[in-house]
Amino acid sequence: MRRLPLASVFVFLWLAERSHCTGSFQDSMRELHNRFAVSLYQTLTEAENRSNLIASPASVSLSLALLQLGARGNTRAQLEGTLGYNVNDAQVRDFLLHAQGDVSNSSQGAWLQQTCTLFVQSGVRLLAEFTQHAAAWVDTSVVRANFSQPGLTRGHSEPTGHGYDGSGSLQSGSSSGELSGSGEAQAEALWWGQQPQVALVNTVAFRGVWQKQFMFGNTQNLPFVLTDGSAVKVPMMYQAGEVSFGQFRTSSDQRYTVLELPYLGRALSLQVVLPSDRKSPLSSLEFQLTARQLASWESGLRRTKMDIFLPRFRMQNKFSLRSVLPALGVSDAFNPTAADFTGISAEEGLYVSDAVHEVRIEVAEDGTKAAAATAMVLLKRSRAPVFKADRPFLFLLRQVNTGSILFMGRIMNPADQGI
Repeated sequence: MRRLPLASVFVFLWLAERSHCTGSFQDSMRELHNRFAVSLYQTLTEAENRSNLIASPASVSLSLALLQLGARGNTRAQLEGTLGYNVNDAQVRDFLLHAQGDVSNSSQGAWLQQTCTLFVQSGVRLLAEFTQHAAAWVDTSVVRANFSQPGLTRGHSEPTGHGYDGSGSLQSGSSSGELSGSGEAQAEALWWGQQPQVALVNTVAFRGVWQKQFMFGNTQNLPFVLTDGSAVKVPMMYQAGEVSFGQFRTSSDQRYTVLELPYLGRALSLQVVLPSDRKSPLSSLEFQLTARQLASWESGLRRTKMDIFLPRFRMQNKFSLRSVLPALGVSDAFNPTAADFTGISAEEGLYVSDAVHEVRIEVAEDGTKAAAATAMVLLKRSRAPVFKADRPFLFLLRQVNTGSILFMGRIMNPADQGI
């Protein structure tokens, strides 16, 4: 029996979400999310061991959760094992939906949008049960497509208006033109030359403003020491203020510090993780991180007045997940003879032919965009402690209430923008 490819695309830009869940179940879900985030990040670093890197663990897990809705047999068991939970469980689904409930909130100086689109080949019918369950996910829609032609998705969306129309068609609110166009372009680039039946495109966008912005006039070109000991001049932002700061140790007694910078509204924050010893390579810290260590930061951070130096940076990464996901335990989904997605469509033999993860981030004085020019100024040194990210460091963009890791990455060279 010929297997038909389910081309899967994960396209991620900026992500944020909010929730207000408490209790032991929520703590368990938080630990599972963090465990997946650390595993995904560490697997990616094995192939990208010397360059800037960013990934969105929350976005990848959300896409896998949606696939899990239509997986059966061992394929579903592998997805459950990798994520650590079953999305068909009512309590799990309630938690995930609650966490996404405010995903479109644009108040408090932040703009956020998350969309999930299923591009379906003309003539292929999705099962009503799958579309009903998928409809519960925020801003999910179905687009009828002709995968053999370029520009195939323009103007072929199902009617909007979040809900299920009873005929195998999913309906939802439409996404912005910017996000929709980006998702379609990435999807078409992936499936071009193939004949997929269904393509999943998950697009997430977030723009936020610092709770306390860096002043453009305080940014100056300062040295950033690379792994090989050489230095490059980069725009280094500066501010003095009270922040959450902590000092920690790994299991092998390696010391490191964590600085947390909140975004406006304090629903999300950026955590910067820096080895305390300048001679200690960042890689030794990366591979010792655990979900338990990340959880310890919540109670270990203290409000401290500090001088803060953080390089302005932007970057973009694109990964194929064909090798990454099997390393995490998801292998049958990519196997034409073993994949079981009979819960998605009556079409026999669906499997995932490819999966791509793309992320872009920009950190600047206002929290969103980089400046066109940098002023050279002299700063008066204060007696406050100094946090100076002038060497390779990790960063995590986390949801404050749930602790969910939305972005996780590292900066090896801020001058290498990778865009």
